[in-house]
Amino acid sequence: MENPPDTPPNFSWVDVNKVAGLAWPCSAAHYRFLLQNGIKHLVCLCESKPPAYENCPDLRLHHIAMVDFSPPSLSQIQTFLSVTEHANAGQAVAVHCKHGLGRTGTMLACYLLKTRKISGEEAIKTIRSLRPGSIETREQERAVLEFQKYLHPTTAL
Repeated sequence: MENPPDTPPNFSWVDVNKVAGLAWPCSAAHYRFLLQNGIKHLVCLCESKPPAYENCPDLRLHHIAMVDFSPPSLSQIQTFLSVTEHANAGQAVAVHCKHGLGRTGTMLACYLLKTRKISGEEAIKTIRSLRPGSIETREQERAVLEFQKYLHPTTAL
């Protein structure tokens, strides 16, 4: 089934009505879609901010600049998770990079690892199932597995 035309590219919920992933939003309709679906926080993982986001004052932009195909640092993962944890009830969070796969998928896997208390491998598998093509490089996979070791230092061998 195809998404309606106002749906941002590669949009999908990872935690329904809480956390979603998408590709680069590039129209006013994309921002309206996000707001209409309860998304009040947009996390941008691109080096530059998305176009015209400032015309949407009800959507708070959080910019965590990352180079394409690169893995996030621990502090970048913590910043992203802090946004998801501190969003008020009823305020969902969406995260995006250029295509919504590599950087976005890596952050979403870290989110699942922490919130569902699953292994890094299971988080990667789940994100790739929900968002095919996600987590594009070995370095991004490693970042998820290293985050697991950070969260659970005694159990991650």
